[in-house]
Parts: sequence; structure tokens; C-alpha cells
Amino acid sequence: MSYCVNCGVELESSLTECPLCNTPVINPKELYNLKQTSPYPQKKGQVDVVKRTDLTILLCIVLIATSLSCLALNLFVFYQSLWSLFIIGACLIIFVFAIPAVVYTRLPIYISLLFDGVAVGVYLYMITFNTKEDEWFLHLALPIVALVTILVEIFALLLRSFPVSSLTTALYFFLETGVLCVGIELLIRHYLGSPLRLVWSAVVLTVCCVIVVVLLTTLSRRRLRDAVRRRLHF
Repeated sequence: MSYCVNCGVELESSLTECPLCNTPVINPKELYNLKQTSPYPQKKGQVDVVKRTDLTILLCIVLIATSLSCLALNLFVFYQSLWSLFIIGACLIIFVFAIPAVVYTRLPIYISLLFDGVAVGVYLYMITFNTKEDEWFLHLALPIVALVTILVEIFALLLRSFPVSSLTTALYFFLETGVLCVGIELLIRHYLGSPLRLVWSAVVLTVCCVIVVVLLTTLSRRRLRDAVRRRLHF
């Protein structure tokens, strides 16, 4: 038997509210379920996705404002050297690197990598305005940038032309690392006028060759390849 909590009238078990004062009838056993009810709405909201156009405009404004502010400070306040070129060049590199991700996502990867190499070359050229000579740029920095750009383009070409896996990616990486170190040492020796021979790069090349041979052997043996993938979770 139950009674109304407001007026005390006796209630039947089937009633949902008091017939005298219309007070809702609540079963004490249902209080636990009421407490478990979340006070927050069940429907989750979703934040609007930022449009690529707005993000591009914001990025351009930030980079242009930074470049112009540093240029103005360089011209009217700290004018002993052209230090603002370092900031302007860095902003240029950031913008070029952000092109495939923000500005134009359909840009082919080969053109994007080429633009990255050109941006780094332009930045290094800006540094020459704060140095006494530019021979280091023409005979050392520019060839190294060109070498790195070519190797990265080849790396992207290999990944897109052949089946990709962790083992093949590692194979391409160590192979190009050895070539890169050899090229850098030869370019440095040519710039310094030293004999063209391998010293420190020979060590790196030897290690990379050993790793490449191991990877080629693993890739050529199916059982060995599958065992390595299972144990290393490739």
C-alpha cells in the first residue's frame, strides 16, 4: 500500500499520479535509475570543419605579417645587417611546405618535392647577403640541395612504382642514405680542394650496404620475410 507524498491520500498500485492533488507517483525502486540518468544531452554535437580556404588565408596572413614586421624592424630599428632575410626565408619555406597540405592538395608529389628543394635553395641564397662571399652557395650548398632533392624524388618514385612494405621502405631508405653520405663528402672535398676519396662516408656506406644485403635476402625468401613480419609486427 502506498500513499501520496503531498496530501497523504491512499493510492492504488496502478496510479501514476495522485487523484486528489495530481502529484506524480514515483516508485522508490526507480530512484536509482533516475540518479543514473546523465544530466547532459545524449546527442553529441560536432564542431564545424575548418575550410581549407580559411586556413590558407590565415596561414598567408600570419606569414606575410611576420615577414613584413621583421623587414620593417630591420630597415628602421636594427639595420646593422639584413637579419630579416632569415625570417622571410623561413616563412617562405613554411608556405611552400604547406602547399600540398593546405593550399592545393591535388598537387603531384614530385612537383611538391621540387618546390621544397627550390624553396630551400632560395633560403640559402638569402643567407649569402649576410656573408662576405657566395662561393659556398654555388659550389657546396646548391649541389647538396640538388642532390637531396633528386634522391627524395627517386624515393617517392620507388614508393609509387613498386609494392610498398616496411621492408622495402627500409631498403630504399638505407640505399639512398649511403649514396647521400658519399655525395656529401665528395662535394665537400671538391669545395675544399681536397683529393676525392671516401673517409667517413665509407663507414656509413659499408653499414648501409650490409643492411641492404640483409633486407634483400629477407625479401627474396618468403618464409624468412613472413617470419620477420610476424615477429616485428610489420
